[in-house]
Amino acid sequence: MTKRQEKLWTPANIVTVLRICGVPVFIIVILADWPEMFTEPPYFEALKPWIAAIVFGILAATDSVDGYLARSRNEVTTFGKFIDPIADKILTASALIALVELQVLPSWVVIVILCREFIVSGMRMIAASQGTVIAASWYGKAKTVFQIIAILLFILKDSLIANLPASMHGAVVWFSWGVMIIAVALTIISMMDYLLKASSLLGFGPDDDEQDEDAFEEQIVKIDAVSLNALASEVLSLARDRNLHIATAESLTGGLIASYLTAIAGSSDVVSGGFITYTDQMKHELLGVDNQTLTSYGAVSAEVAEQMALGALAHSNADIAVSVTGIAGPGGAEPGKPVGTVWMGISDLYGAETKLFEFSGDREAVRLQTVNEALTALRDAIQRA
Repeated sequence: MTKRQEKLWTPANIVTVLRICGVPVFIIVILADWPEMFTEPPYFEALKPWIAAIVFGILAATDSVDGYLARSRNEVTTFGKFIDPIADKILTASALIALVELQVLPSWVVIVILCREFIVSGMRMIAASQGTVIAASWYGKAKTVFQIIAILLFILKDSLIANLPASMHGAVVWFSWGVMIIAVALTIISMMDYLLKASSLLGFGPDDDEQDEDAFEEQIVKIDAVSLNALASEVLSLARDRNLHIATAESLTGGLIASYLTAIAGSSDVVSGGFITYTDQMKHELLGVDNQTLTSYGAVSAEVAEQMALGALAHSNADIAVSVTGIAGPGGAEPGKPVGTVWMGISDLYGAETKLFEFSGDREAVRLQTVNEALTALRDAIQRA
């Protein structure tokens, strides 16, 4: 019981909970008539929006702090993954509703943003129930940044107008609304991006199980040493251009991903190293994968793939890490995890994502497909960085 309690209250989770606890403080500062408590109410009334903006800015900034702590300390927990997005939504929703209460922001903006959050949360729940992770895109990250900036501007807008020359009043209003419109647009675009990614889960478009077998076999044939070497070269070139370093954490591929990367001359300026963790013991000792996670979910799981990727990042000087854990066959199948089941994790300085694959073919085909998807994931992550 003590061990579970210590693991639950990691520094990252404490910061996240403190962010939630700070929301009522923000609401009191921005809405309550506390300036009346002082001998010079007009002075403190003028300071009120600035204090509210500082409190909101500090709370918003802690989102990066808890994420950094969780990744750098390799302490990503189930509770953290649950509470962190909730804390963000509570803070943003509270600030937007407060602005509506102050009559500085129309309610339609809040309705659009909250509807998006409900829809995306629902899609994530459906995806999680089917063992799928919908990867976040840069739209979502940009949406969050613009929402925070827009909220800060609307908190300070009236104060800025009151203290600036009349000639600048219009510019302040137009700029504030411009940022808010961009935030709303990115909110809608990021929602549509999630809808497209989850289309098969929602019953739109072809399901993975209904793909044409001939096309799938043709795809496997194309995955050979030549194509993998070309893909590895592309990954190295992109990483070199962006001054990024790569690390790998491999189970079923036994170092094959790192082998294709390091087979290319000059790869040492990009590839930090690789971890071959074929057994549970090595996953724990080299990458810090939690023994309880291995026992509860098994080595072939999203949770282990995520911790492997984060562990590779934490135990190297890499900027991006990829991990793979799966069942190459011909034996090793488990209930619900047939031969060809592979979980992949991809981590960077902003977090980690996992993806499930169900490959066909013999042992060699499964391993080659895994390498291909891992190199592809590295390439896409580098391009997004």
